[in-house]
Amino acid sequence: MNLYKKMQPLLFKIDPENAHGMTLKALKAGLVPSGKPKHDTILKTMLWNRNFPNPVGLAAGFDKNAEIIAPMLKLGFGAVEVGTVTPLPQDGNPRPRVFRDLANQAVINRMGFPNGGLQVFKENIEHYLDKKQRLGGVVGINIGMNKDQSDPAKDYALLMQSLAPYADYVTINISSPNTPGLRDLQKRAPLLKLIKTVMDVRAHVCKYDPPPLLVKFAPDLDDAQLGELVGAVLDSGIDGVILTNTTLDRPPSLTPSFASEKGGLSGAPLKQKSTEIIRRFYKLSKGKVPLIGLGGIASGQDAYDKIKAGASLVQLYTSLVYEGPYVVQKINSELAALLRRDGFSHVSEAVGVEAR
Repeated sequence: MNLYKKMQPLLFKIDPENAHGMTLKALKAGLVPSGKPKHDTILKTMLWNRNFPNPVGLAAGFDKNAEIIAPMLKLGFGAVEVGTVTPLPQDGNPRPRVFRDLANQAVINRMGFPNGGLQVFKENIEHYLDKKQRLGGVVGINIGMNKDQSDPAKDYALLMQSLAPYADYVTINISSPNTPGLRDLQKRAPLLKLIKTVMDVRAHVCKYDPPPLLVKFAPDLDDAQLGELVGAVLDSGIDGVILTNTTLDRPPSLTPSFASEKGGLSGAPLKQKSTEIIRRFYKLSKGKVPLIGLGGIASGQDAYDKIKAGASLVQLYTSLVYEGPYVVQKINSELAALLRRDGFSHVSEAVGVEAR
């Protein structure tokens, strides 16, 4: 049993958000042992002209203010997506706003994009990039809108203008269920308009090697909505899609008191739904748009299922809560073994094999 598992009963007696804050402080202070991770060559991935040491990344939301990029890469992540950042600092929704369901390895959150704002975020990114020995691994930036913004494109454009030079890729987050009106942008006309605005800013700011632009969608999409979004994505020229954010679904297996909380559900109960959305999106788009898959990944098999459904990369968050910081090493090791078992010489060969 690792140290995290020994400490878990104590941590789970603490409010989830407070426990997360303690985790961030421990990582910043170097109290979580880590070293220079060894990345299996079968897992190395080239996408958007970026080198990913492995396809397993940290999802946005864990490191909202870009405070612990280096410690997370040292744990073995191939990429770290920081944010969601908004132009102005905001507190988010009232607490308590994060809830655990241990029996189902699930979390519900209704955070509402709490973060220190653009200035704090930018200073933290600059501090990481100023280090003489920058670690291997990709750093993505997840951008969002302030809660009281009536014209979302203004916030996304400002963030792209300010942060594009620091990002290996940028993700437009329009899929959180905890900011009123945000998911309304998951429709063809407003989505195309938003993407064009942000891409125009990117072209102006980054004349050479602009960061790839991705968009993150929710899993709560019916066939018509998914078809509409696939068409919009293909028409927009956007570089990639992240599938999926948290769900508003409440499966009957959830603990009733937990299920009654408002917010987005993540963790094991989301696994099958998110994988199916990835498979459908890959089929509809004929694999023309690279996908990052997340939702319920806690093992190499979970990651493998999403890759075979069409994801070129994967991300995780909730499994860190239940499995601890070394889950990423376990996932990478198991994934490499599964690829070799099935006769693949490289992870890219497995992308979409069950969705073609």
